[in-house]
Amino acid sequence: MTVEQIDPTDVDTEIADVIDIRDEDSFAEGHIPGAENVPLDNLEEVVDEREWNDEVVVACYVGQTSQQAARLIDAYADDVIVASMSGGYKKWDGPLRQSNK
Repeated sequence: MTVEQIDPTDVDTEIADVIDIRDEDSFAEGHIPGAENVPLDNLEEVVDEREWNDEVVVACYVGQTSQQAARLIDAYADDVIVASMSGGYKKWDGPLRQSNK
């Protein structure tokens, strides 16, 4: 099963849930404003119970692991468009927000 790829310039954080699957330290150092940190190791624990927005974009370091995570979310979330951000944070050119852990 393949997942949709979305170019970072097309990510609309006003519409989609942006799920950042990187580790907590990387997220704290800089993340897409409005993104939620759900590290990949924790995703399986919450994927079935979580309420997903109609559109979900999964972001990782380079856009490879996010494809696996997007497939997992797509398997559990009904009527949701799930995409992987192609190129991940390496390709993201927008603003970043820092946070405290």
